[in-house]
Amino acid sequence: MPMQFIWLIESCWFFGTRACAFFNFVSFHLTCASIHIVALIAVDRCMALSNPFYYSKKITVNLMIILASLDWVFSMAYNFALLYDNGYFTHALTLCPHDCLIAVDEIWSWVDFVVVFVLPCCIMFVLYLIIFGIARKHATAIRAANSQGNPNSKNDNVSKRSERKAAKVLGILVSVFLLCVVPYYFASVIPGINSQILEAVLNYTSALLYLNSLFNPIIYALFYPWFQKSMKIILRCQICSPESSLMQVK
Repeated sequence: MPMQFIWLIESCWFFGTRACAFFNFVSFHLTCASIHIVALIAVDRCMALSNPFYYSKKITVNLMIILASLDWVFSMAYNFALLYDNGYFTHALTLCPHDCLIAVDEIWSWVDFVVVFVLPCCIMFVLYLIIFGIARKHATAIRAANSQGNPNSKNDNVSKRSERKAAKVLGILVSVFLLCVVPYYFASVIPGINSQILEAVLNYTSALLYLNSLFNPIIYALFYPWFQKSMKIILRCQICSPESSLMQVK
């Protein structure tokens, strides 16, 4: 992102052709891996809510590490194939030192549009609808149980607040994802745009696409109270005290 923003401000690439080749490959790879990890988180949450007993027994930390590693391997292989088939590695070193452009043909543009945007977006949208339906069903069951035991119980209001919070969280997650990702892929598949205009649009929308990878950890993590407490402990340097391992954050 620092190199991308320097490029946007100066309108010129100062880091040479080798750095350009490395920059484009890494940016393609990390963006693809990040978006797919977000989709995998949706799968993980849906499985945890829809089948909690199976999830607690079968979904282990080692399995998550394996799936995340496979996602990174797939992303590296896919983006290497995309860039290599478009002649990037053979022509990147012959570019003008002040340019860092990459041209992807129409077929690969649509393939990338489906693999990196449409497929993860559809998975997220469908699974988060299922998650919201399950959360709403649980909240309704809790309200029904509370109304039978104590019609005037305050737990009814708590379940309603939980339902609204779930809808708010899911809405924020999906909205931020779409706002960051849609402009880039919408611009990349529009035919008939002037090359100079397309270059400028892709430069700015790609910066927004990279920012999505910054927003995701913040959005996901800050909704957990234990994460907020842990961050306070770290920022206040309480993590350096011998008693920090005994602190209760959940």
